[in-house]
Amino acid sequence: MASGVATPGSGDRPNDPVLPNTHCELFPADNIWNTRIDDLPVHPMSKVWLRAMKAPSMNLHPDFGPPAYGLPFDVVTNRHRTVRIRFRYADESDHVRYPLGPRTPIELGSDRHALIVNKDTCTLYELYGARWNHGRPTAGSGAVWDLSSNALRPDGWTSADAAGLPILPGLVRFDEVKMGSIDHAIRFTTELTRDAHLWPARHDAGSANRRYPPMGARFRLKASFDLSGFSPKARVVLRAMKRYGLILADNGANWYFQGTQDPRWTNHVLDELKTVPASAFEAVDVSSCRVDPDSGEARCP
Repeated sequence: MASGVATPGSGDRPNDPVLPNTHCELFPADNIWNTRIDDLPVHPMSKVWLRAMKAPSMNLHPDFGPPAYGLPFDVVTNRHRTVRIRFRYADESDHVRYPLGPRTPIELGSDRHALIVNKDTCTLYELYGARWNHGRPTAGSGAVWDLSSNALRPDGWTSADAAGLPILPGLVRFDEVKMGSIDHAIRFTTELTRDAHLWPARHDAGSANRRYPPMGARFRLKASFDLSGFSPKARVVLRAMKRYGLILADNGANWYFQGTQDPRWTNHVLDELKTVPASAFEAVDVSSCRVDPDSGEARCP
């Protein structure tokens, strides 16, 4: 069993994020997670959504840091034992055997996410509310992705995330920052969301207020935002926010974006990122990139 802290591999193309300790890319290069959105038009609801998210008075907040704050993930092989899990939201969970065990790292706090990649099959398993329970495991929900596929979950289904999206492909990882490039969108949260979702999201958990952003809404750091005063590592994260943007994936604190648990994070870099005003972002209309509503494949004009 390998932890998520490792020396990264290298993909055939710049925007194929390869997970450490594996040969697995986090979805194909043409997946919407891995698609640049810096030339797409601003969404007509951008200003309304930003006001609802309190952008004029908020800054970015990295929801990870030293020594063990963030989302852990596990890398396993076909030899890892698999188990059946009893789900609270059984109707929207994938009922397969999961490679969960007593040593599987689980996120601290109430969400208790467990993220597991089988590197032999390049399959991603994600659980919400995971508990081992002395060998009788339970979870709120569970979702499984073939990382070589662009397939989405059935429309209306949750995942381990409220938006019905995968979690791991949207996390900031230290190995990416160290290598100097994050080539995918980043997962983030906001307090109030609408009871609707935008592609590629599949699920929502909000109110009927149309001023609130829906799950799946994409935001980017404005091209005009000056990065010259930031350290090289902070610039890696902020360049990704300009090129690939943020995807609204769950209800939570406004403008919190997520990363992996890794002792190599430093408060210096994270404190820099906390100075970025949320007002420097704009919502992006990615609808022109959609090829099929049930696929994450993207072809942007």
